[in-house]
Amino acid sequence: MKHFKLAALTSALLLSLHAYAEPVSGIDFKNFDKSVRVQDDIYLHTNGTWIKNTKIPDDKPLWGAVYELRETSLERSRKILEAAAANKTATGDERKIGDFYTSYMDEATIEKHGLTPVKPLLARIDQINTPADVVRYMGEVQPNPGPQPMNISVEINPKDSTRYFPGAGQGGLGLPDRDYYLIDDARFAAARTAYQTYLTRLFTLVGEKDAEAQAKAVLALETALAQAQWSKAENRDPVKTYNKLNVAELQKLSPGFDWNSFLDASGFGKVAEVDLAQPTYATALGKLVQNQPATVWRAYFKARQLDAVARILPKDFSDASFQFHSVALSGTPQEPPRWKRAVSATENGLGEAIGKQYAAQYFPPEYKARMQDLVGNLMKAYDQSISQLTWMTPETKKAAQNKLAHYALKIGYPDKWRDYSALEIKPDDLFGNVQRSAQFEYHRELSRLNEPVDRTEWGMTPQTVNAYYNPAQNEIVFPAAILQPPFFNMAADDAANYGAIGAVIGHEISHGFDDQGSHYDAVGNLNDWWTPEDRKRFTALTDKLVAQYDAYEPLPGQHVNGKLTLGENIADNAGLQIAYKAYHLALGGKSAPVIDGLTGDQRFFLAFAQVWRGKIRDAFQLQLLKSDPHSPNPYRAVGASENNDAFFSAFDVKPTDKMYKAPEQRIHLW
Repeated sequence: MKHFKLAALTSALLLSLHAYAEPVSGIDFKNFDKSVRVQDDIYLHTNGTWIKNTKIPDDKPLWGAVYELRETSLERSRKILEAAAANKTATGDERKIGDFYTSYMDEATIEKHGLTPVKPLLARIDQINTPADVVRYMGEVQPNPGPQPMNISVEINPKDSTRYFPGAGQGGLGLPDRDYYLIDDARFAAARTAYQTYLTRLFTLVGEKDAEAQAKAVLALETALAQAQWSKAENRDPVKTYNKLNVAELQKLSPGFDWNSFLDASGFGKVAEVDLAQPTYATALGKLVQNQPATVWRAYFKARQLDAVARILPKDFSDASFQFHSVALSGTPQEPPRWKRAVSATENGLGEAIGKQYAAQYFPPEYKARMQDLVGNLMKAYDQSISQLTWMTPETKKAAQNKLAHYALKIGYPDKWRDYSALEIKPDDLFGNVQRSAQFEYHRELSRLNEPVDRTEWGMTPQTVNAYYNPAQNEIVFPAAILQPPFFNMAADDAANYGAIGAVIGHEISHGFDDQGSHYDAVGNLNDWWTPEDRKRFTALTDKLVAQYDAYEPLPGQHVNGKLTLGENIADNAGLQIAYKAYHLALGGKSAPVIDGLTGDQRFFLAFAQVWRGKIRDAFQLQLLKSDPHSPNPYRAVGASENNDAFFSAFDVKPTDKMYKAPEQRIHLW
């Protein structure tokens, strides 16, 4: 998931030794808008003044508590990278991260190299003349940056979580989502026009003839791909997207797509079976391979290749990419400083090498200890909550508690760090560094095919401001960078920490029991451990949640997609409910102190609301509504609070208040 400036963070660290002796409320009152009653809108009450007075930075599509923390993380990583680059005697990973960062910052060398790095890739595309060539090329470039119409990777076997397994699925669109191609709306039409202009510019820069005609052909082909693709909401169904097929079955399903050639070219060789996420799409793709001219496919592959590397080519390409992706699609008017892009690129290639230093410098051991206490109470509260469910049968309750008991917890940073010794990084070869890093990661994963799953591995780096639940490993993971105010404050009273990071912990725990995670059992296998009666009752509850969020309208005529966001909405609602119960377990029967004139329960809910403060540009909001499984920030705060009985008690919410929801209408899941 997702602040104070560095000075404030340093102050919080110094205060941590006194966290229990002199707790503070953890509530940032300067952001409050007292003209909005908390009973009418907890989000605006808590964040309204911040919203009124805050301008989204010109180089950002959105801004808020999460993104302030991300800026802090970027600054910290920058210091690590600049120190590594300046250390002329550095060796090993330190040398690699310093050289990667240096190569990104060396604009003169990038301009000097010009098109030289990308020419061989474009020349390879010019060799495509037949449908067989199309499929083989699609396999060959799997290790390179950028998505293809059919992607293949190594995943954890959904039916055997102890082993790695090949998984394939749809991709290859240049616009954010299939809706951008298919919906007759002025905003999407403008995006399509901007995309065609961008592609025309890329083709012109590399000297392609008939650049505008080629751009039109690419847009037409991608529209055909979009028409065949499954929606984001459909792709959330882990049962529907699990389709284990052998090669003969794959070939029968999509006869126009030579699977043997694709698997061989992608390095997967003679695998026995593949988990194909979208079978009907594969059928349609096979037909497009056969009926679209080679000239169209060549234009398409060049578009995808150039788009994937435009930011690491000379300035004309980078500027074109920024104008399309940031200005046209996200409404972001200003380019971020080059050092920020350099940090992000280095993290993409060598994330854990930076993370190892980040964790050593910025994650004190006492943070981990307090987090473990929080998680312990959250798990205990969840177990008790399952016992008290009225809609679940005893048989399924037992299975749910067994799954909960098998949760793995990862906090801060991994115990085992990634080995980058085989990755070659040069201080004067940005293009090569990016290509080699992508290929290194691809082949690292490929080498694990059919091998036992490494359960020590992390899916995020310590410097990532986020958290996640992994259903295949039944684990919850909290990187070091999110464990800072306002999410986690060592100087604050428990109420604020349970309302903030506690709700995040509860959110991630809840993903194991949402509409996706609930299909996985205690060891991470896709296995329906529910009775039909339980699943029916659960679906009846979640249908109400879909309807609640469907009604929210962040932009005129554009509503939240309750089905796309269902898993995250379940987690937000259940996470808040469980965090509240865990907070009262932590009190141990004692009364919470009143701090800054607020009761413990009030601080709990206000802390939850303040972590979601944020502002977003309309163009980027539109993009997220079509592609992001999270609801917009205001509805995360309001939607979950409206379903929590304790919120009504904490603030004496009455039927005349705008946030009032009758008890029988409140949705209680876990």
